[in-house]
Amino acid sequence: MDNRFQALASRFKDFLTQCCVSQTVNLRSTGGAVPASNILDQYVRAAPSAQNAVDIFRGEWSSMLPDPHLQTGSIPLFDDERIRWFAERLGGFQGKTVLELGPLEAGHTYMLERLGAASIVSIEANTRAFLKCLIVKELFELRQARFLCGDFVEYLRSNNRFFDVCVASGVLYHMTNPVELIALLAKTTHHVCLWTHYYDPNIVRCARSQEAEYGGFVHTLYSRVYGDALNWFGFCGGCNPYSYWLSRDDIIGAFKHFGLTEITIGREEPHHRNGPAFTLVASRPSEAS
Repeated sequence: MDNRFQALASRFKDFLTQCCVSQTVNLRSTGGAVPASNILDQYVRAAPSAQNAVDIFRGEWSSMLPDPHLQTGSIPLFDDERIRWFAERLGGFQGKTVLELGPLEAGHTYMLERLGAASIVSIEANTRAFLKCLIVKELFELRQARFLCGDFVEYLRSNNRFFDVCVASGVLYHMTNPVELIALLAKTTHHVCLWTHYYDPNIVRCARSQEAEYGGFVHTLYSRVYGDALNWFGFCGGCNPYSYWLSRDDIIGAFKHFGLTEITIGREEPHHRNGPAFTLVASRPSEAS
């Protein structure tokens, strides 16, 4: 009994020592001051409201939510002409199964559901963006959407499910292997709805370029770094501190190489403030509308 008591006392002493060390480290990191906040600061003391939920990520929203009373971002992603154009090209989303890559704040997800999609699997790797999607799902009662937290490339590498349509808006230029993503999508769907930036040497500067090959498709990668953008909690980029852009011709060429040969080009934005961009739908020949 004495030995067990001594062992317990020794463990308790070690625990107290660790606590003291931890507290000392915390005080040193704050210049000796006791931190001003604690867990109680995470409680909401006002009556329940939609703004309370939105304010969990105050200052981090990019999108203007479809409620004029909510204070959020300014980009109209919940009323986006690109999604309407995709719908026109595909004959609508009614009854279709949709895979959405990088929903950000669920603006396009909201539109896809309103346009009648039968189901939407939406994959987001940014944990803060994922939680914002869940807030939107609750506030606007999205019933056909399922949000998954994780890397959509890893999902596609092991996925066995086939979707009618994939919406990949604003994600290709955040990849470190963009042609792999195109190849994986070609195995997963008959139609890819894409909006992306691309490399144009007359407009965009890059740190370096390199020749690459994936699945028999030879192309050129142009490096881009995020820099100071990584310091913002509302960051909307990829999982790495850099990405590789493709030229416009290589994007179209990759889709054709992997079997989505029917290409319809939509809006061209060569002078977009973040770099030249364009919209397209890439379809399998037998499925093109």
